[in-house]
Amino acid sequence: MRLALSLCALALASLAAPAPAPARAEDAPDGKPKYEPREHYTKYEYRIPVRDGSRLFTAVYVPKDAGQGGKTYPVLMTRTPYSCGPYGVDRDGVRRLAPSEAFLKAGYIFVCQDVRGRFMSEGSFIEMTPHKPVKKTAADVDESSDMHDTVQWLIDRVPGNNGRVGIWGVSYPGFYTSASIIDSHPAIKAASPQAPVTDLYMGDDSFHGGAFMLAANFGFYTGFKPQVTPVLPPRQWPEFDYGTRDGYEFFLQFQNLDAMAARLAKDGKPNPYFDDQLEHDSYDEFWRSRAITPHLKNIKAAVLTVGGWYDAEDLAGPLATFRAIARQSPATPNHLVMGPWVHGGWVGSPGRSLGRVQFHQPTSEQFQKEVLFPFFEQHLRDAKPGAKLPAVAKATVFETGTNVWRRYDAWPPAGARPRTLYFAPGGKLSFTPPDAAQPAFDAWTSDPNKPVPFVGYATLGVPQEFMVGDQRFASTRPDVLTYRSEVLEEDLTVAGPITARLFASTTGTDADWVVKLIDVYPADLQQEGQEPKKRRPRTEDVEAPEPELGGMQQLVRADPLRGRFRHGFEKAEAMVPGQVEALDVALQDVNHTFRRGHRIMVQVQSSWFPLMDRNPQTFVPIHSAKAEDFQVATQKLYRWQGQASGLELRVLAPR
Repeated sequence: MRLALSLCALALASLAAPAPAPARAEDAPDGKPKYEPREHYTKYEYRIPVRDGSRLFTAVYVPKDAGQGGKTYPVLMTRTPYSCGPYGVDRDGVRRLAPSEAFLKAGYIFVCQDVRGRFMSEGSFIEMTPHKPVKKTAADVDESSDMHDTVQWLIDRVPGNNGRVGIWGVSYPGFYTSASIIDSHPAIKAASPQAPVTDLYMGDDSFHGGAFMLAANFGFYTGFKPQVTPVLPPRQWPEFDYGTRDGYEFFLQFQNLDAMAARLAKDGKPNPYFDDQLEHDSYDEFWRSRAITPHLKNIKAAVLTVGGWYDAEDLAGPLATFRAIARQSPATPNHLVMGPWVHGGWVGSPGRSLGRVQFHQPTSEQFQKEVLFPFFEQHLRDAKPGAKLPAVAKATVFETGTNVWRRYDAWPPAGARPRTLYFAPGGKLSFTPPDAAQPAFDAWTSDPNKPVPFVGYATLGVPQEFMVGDQRFASTRPDVLTYRSEVLEEDLTVAGPITARLFASTTGTDADWVVKLIDVYPADLQQEGQEPKKRRPRTEDVEAPEPELGGMQQLVRADPLRGRFRHGFEKAEAMVPGQVEALDVALQDVNHTFRRGHRIMVQVQSSWFPLMDRNPQTFVPIHSAKAEDFQVATQKLYRWQGQASGLELRVLAPR
């Protein structure tokens, strides 16, 4: 949901923009006219009444032959807070509602609905609408009830439907997909929540390990603000003026988060959505009421949850959704897909690469053709699995490193066995427990006024390649601990969640503990097709260096823990200076193979700026911290028999 910079504005602009002109025959590579949806679909617009009297704007694209000679089509729906534009029955936008062209050619009734309180829909908008399990009156509405009433209206009034409905959506629309299928209407047969926002506080868009995800949220809320509806999108979305291209410089100039909120306010009018993030910095009722996972019950539709291993915003959501449905609605056909994608990358890119990391295949096209399209066809049309429509596995996951799709009967796979990778003397990593009988530790000095950057270059927002970014810029910093394994003699595949068990202390009363798992490439590795660099005579000037692929320290997974929440995210507790404590830093799942000849690296640090906000390292309200609250602290990480810090992994046996 919180995309890099003001992606909200960019997404809205793209949705509201006029549809492109029909492609000409000569534009097609084979000389044939390209498929033009407007030749096959007619657009209608409705304001569908729901039980509390609100009317929800809904655009419907119907195949022109629907209802003729008994011809019927399934409904495929998206519900969004980002606008169903372009508005007007003469302005076409059906391509944006189809996951791929195969859906357009197969024939569906495509539906887009502005959720209540956004753009052309009436009612009041609430971020991450709390679900109401008990509805006593018509005023007790939520996304489930709005979807139920909408589906009934569509089934009753749109001619040529076959009585079956599917729903899908990416990011915030992924949340509306999940929320819409609880106690679902019986006509909803299939749902695909993709990168769904699920629990904003618990490792999702807003907070990771109790630390506020600053850059992404600030950028998002420059464009996503309350609306008085109905309202059309502006012709041009205003851009927020940062006054610099360097996010590190921009955010560091502010004393605290409250000062940033004031900068975000336009004409003295604050953005309450951003202010809510700052006010609720622990896992209180505000966040608990908005978490959708406890309510994923009584789901009658088949579910295909989709996520990306390199999604900087909603990696936690797909995994949490899949697990919650498996636990709470076990009879539901429940499937998971995790690919090598950034946020929504399976829709907007070929999925062949990310940054300098190559996957060597069109992973997005493979998913669309071999998983997503068959899933909806099989559940909305009773199409039988076969060569053209393969059956969908319980878990279809891309194994990074080897670049292979794997199909499992469960996630994590049953064969993954726990192993612990320990920190060792001399910056080493080893699967052998430490043998030191006396306390041993590594220490670093953390200065919150000189935080460790999260990328090694100037940027605003969160670049997509950050999730596989080269960490060489950080490994030589004195405020980053770096540990390396020996060169691997065989492939090592990690599959499932990761926990960093740290035994640590600080001289402050609060501290952040950021743990990064890294894949170190062989020093002599070259980019495919790259010519070896020629030696230059010593008398010639030195060229500006370009990062070599050899020796690259590719980020695999990373996450923080804010020390004040070490005993639980509901209540903050000061750390005791000098007291060694056990800290569990939860890192999201991976399915990654460290190849033979590579090394495993782990970095530990106490800031990650401005990806997350600065911890003053004193136990004060962080959003209003004063300049004098930001104090230098010494952190210690222990690695001996009695306090063996390390990473708890799940490892698959070599193939």
